[in-house]
Amino acid sequence: MTITRTAVVTGAARGIGAAVAKRLARDGFAVAVVDLDEAAGKPVVAEIEAGGGRALAVGADVADEQAVQAAVDRIAAELGEPAVLVNNAGITRDNLLFKMTADDWDAVMDVHLRGAFLMTRAVQGYLTKAGWGRIVNLSSTSALGNRGQANYAAAKAGLQGFTKTLALELGKFGVTANAIAPGFIETEMTAATAARLGIGFDDFKQAAAAQIPVARTGRPEDIAHAVSFFVSDGAGFVSGQVLYVAGGPKA
Repeated sequence: MTITRTAVVTGAARGIGAAVAKRLARDGFAVAVVDLDEAAGKPVVAEIEAGGGRALAVGADVADEQAVQAAVDRIAAELGEPAVLVNNAGITRDNLLFKMTADDWDAVMDVHLRGAFLMTRAVQGYLTKAGWGRIVNLSSTSALGNRGQANYAAAKAGLQGFTKTLALELGKFGVTANAIAPGFIETEMTAATAARLGIGFDDFKQAAAAQIPVARTGRPEDIAHAVSFFVSDGAGFVSGQVLYVAGGPKA
């Protein structure tokens, strides 16, 4: 009898997170679709269930310690003890440094860094006890620096250091930790960036593609495929790595 492993994906109601959740369901995982708004995750759950998979929509603010613990407890009870965690939840509060407020800084740090810390701490006990686990953190090419994103760039760079430390601490328990740094991916978030800049999304994508060696922008499924590799049994000797999925060596 094959035991179904449970994967937890944060920020999974849309964009990259939704694509990851659906891909892991196809890979045979039961998937917890975690998002700030539980109702927003239900269409993803419905799609997974329509394809014959198991999924659960869970509402939680990943920056809230009590909410995270309650969410993980519920997932373990209703879906199964977590074996995979994908820390994908994220927000942007872009601005040039001299115009960036402390609230803008804190909000981005809370979701990306505090959220990844709280979620990982809450699930790691299940992973180490089982002697098998996979953690994937979503970084970004912005970790290399990006104008107008001091907060986001710092958070995404911080996730890379967090990932490498997890790999060192958890490896002896059969748990790997890796990060994926996407380049330009077609999501609601990049569409919102185009709108904020007063540029049509198609024009925005075209301009981005012109700077990318493979001459196209990325899709959420490109990231989901990379996650699928990192969480596979076959990737057990790959840990502490940062994979830039950006259509070239860097953004």
